[in-house]
Amino acid sequence: MLISQASRPVLLAVVDEPLQGVDFWRTDAHRPCVPPLRADAGRALAGNTERWAHRFARYLADAPDSPLHEGRWLLTRECALLRGRHATVSHAEYWDSMLVEGHPDGYVDWFLHSGSWEVLPLRPMPRADDSRVKAYRKQARDGTLPPVLLWWVSGLDCHLILDGHARLAAAIAESVEPPLLELHRTVPRDDLAARTHEAVTFYEGELARFTRLRAVHGPTVPDGAALAGPQLVRLFDDLSTVRLPTWAWPLPGGVSRWRRIAREVTGGRWPYG
Repeated sequence: MLISQASRPVLLAVVDEPLQGVDFWRTDAHRPCVPPLRADAGRALAGNTERWAHRFARYLADAPDSPLHEGRWLLTRECALLRGRHATVSHAEYWDSMLVEGHPDGYVDWFLHSGSWEVLPLRPMPRADDSRVKAYRKQARDGTLPPVLLWWVSGLDCHLILDGHARLAAAIAESVEPPLLELHRTVPRDDLAARTHEAVTFYEGELARFTRLRAVHGPTVPDGAALAGPQLVRLFDDLSTVRLPTWAWPLPGGVSRWRRIAREVTGGRWPYG
């Protein structure tokens, strides 16, 4: 796999033979599509992740080298990472354990956290005494820290940090839960209409089935609306938020082109190049 930003290779990856993880080589070519965030913006939008989401969505849509392409995308604060910490584990310990180590090369272990949990920085994480991290640590203590922008990539089965490396480092240094926004593809509009029709048809069929059963067996049969209604709500919710696999395109030149890029980027130091 190759992840590029415009024409710049950002990440090369190879799924290992036992299909248990991904070997990667990270370049220093990633550039955030979010402009520097001022402290006064953090104070103005403190704790309001929804307003931050609108702002980040605009940045993503305007940036020529963001991951967005044609289709429907979801930018959500409902990230599974926020539900994974055990109460006995500190925020610092938990989030530090989520970070994939290694620069420029490393390994995404799909079995370490049962998949979809790890966070892969697109550049080395800054130290706690880094000047940017120091500035964000005060915001982390004050509850005004802007969100960390993550992109879930299905081929890697992990989250990439699109923006907010220093903010995440600040949250870890202060042992607080970082505000997150997760970006992923979701159901396209034409497919959404078809799936909505299928869900409504299923619901109507269940109502008719329970009506027939009640006519034969009487009121001992549960009410169809009470049973099928919550299921319909869950179906609609899934249609609005479901993750779809990340799109990928064949690389012109195939594997030989990929290996040539890998040799150029790694200087021949990576065995997969």
